[in-house]
Amino acid sequence: MPTIKSFIQGFLPGIALKIFLILLPSILMFMSKVEGLTSVSSLERRSASKYYIFLFFNVFLASIIAGSALEQLQTYLHQSANQIPRTIGVAIPMKATFFITYVMVDGWAGVAGEILRLKPLVIFHLKNFFLVKTEKDRDEAMDPGSIGFDSNEPQIQLYFLLGLVYAVVTPFLLPFILVFYVLAYVVYRHQIINVYNQEYESAAAFWPSVHGRIITALIVSQLLFLGLLSTKGAGQSTPVLLVLPVVTFYFHKYCKNRYEPAFVEYPLQEAMRKDTLERAREPGFDLKTYLASAYIHPVFKGGDDDEKFSMMDEAEADQVLVATKRQSRRNTPVPSRHNGSEAPSLPEIVNDQRL
Repeated sequence: MPTIKSFIQGFLPGIALKIFLILLPSILMFMSKVEGLTSVSSLERRSASKYYIFLFFNVFLASIIAGSALEQLQTYLHQSANQIPRTIGVAIPMKATFFITYVMVDGWAGVAGEILRLKPLVIFHLKNFFLVKTEKDRDEAMDPGSIGFDSNEPQIQLYFLLGLVYAVVTPFLLPFILVFYVLAYVVYRHQIINVYNQEYESAAAFWPSVHGRIITALIVSQLLFLGLLSTKGAGQSTPVLLVLPVVTFYFHKYCKNRYEPAFVEYPLQEAMRKDTLERAREPGFDLKTYLASAYIHPVFKGGDDDEKFSMMDEAEADQVLVATKRQSRRNTPVPSRHNGSEAPSLPEIVNDQRL
C-alpha cells in the first residue's frame, strides 16, 4: 500500500536511528565494563571517548562526505585520489545549513529537554504508582542520578568542532553555537548544583581526554580549511598553512608531557605524607615481600598471606597520630608561594584518617 510504504520509508529509519542513539551510551558502557575497567570515572571516560568517535564519524564526517557523495557521485567515481580533499572542501560550505538545523534541533532542544526532564518525571510517576511501597522506595524513585559525562560531554565537544570548522568557512553558524553554549552553561550549572548527585570525585581526570579531543578538533578544522583553500585558487598558500597542524600537534605533545602527570600521579607532598604514615603504622613492613604477591588474584593466595598483609582497621588507625609536617621550615617560616599551601598539619592528618 502506498501509504504504508511512504510511512516506512519516511519515519521508521529516523525512529530506528533515534532509538539506537538512545541505547548507544548503555552499549558503550557495557563494552567498557567488558574491557575490565572498574571505577565509575574510568568507565565514563572510556565511554565518552567511544561516543565522541561515533559522533565524529557518524554525524560530522558522514554528513559531509556521504551527503556530497550522493550529490556528486559521478565526480567521485571519475576523479583521482588527490582530488578528494578538494571535493570535501567544496562540500563543507554546502552542509552549513544542515548543521545549523542540527544545532537548533539537537542542541537547543536537548538543553530544553535537560531543564524539563520529562523522561525522569514520567519514570518517577510510573515507579510511584507501581513500585513504591515505603518512604525508602520513594527516595530511590526520586533519585536524579548523575549528570552522565559519558553522553553529555561528547555532544558538547561536537558543537565545539562544528564551530572551529565553520568559523572561517560559514561564520553565520557561529551565533547558533554561541546561543547553545550560553544556554548549556546556564542549564547545566543549575542542574549540577541543584539537581544531580555527585557519585564520585575524579580529581579532574576527564581533562586530559577533553584536551586531546579539543586538539583533534583544531587539527581537523585546519586540514579541512586547507582543502577549502585548494578549491578557491589559493593553492600556493597550502604549503605554508601545513605548518598549523604540525605546530598544533607539538603543542599537544608539550601539554601532555608537562601537565598530564599531575592527573595520574601523586604530588610529592602527598606521596611523602603517605610514606610517613605507612612507616609509622607498620615499622616492620617488608615491602619487597608484600609486592611479591600483591598482584596475585585473591583466589590463588593463602590465608596466611591475607592475614599477614591485612591493613589496620579503622579503630586502630584512629589511634595512630603521626606528625607528617616537615620541621625544616625554621629558616622559611612563610608558606611557599609556588604550591599555594603549607605541608599538612597534625589536626589535618587526624581528620583525614577519620574520614
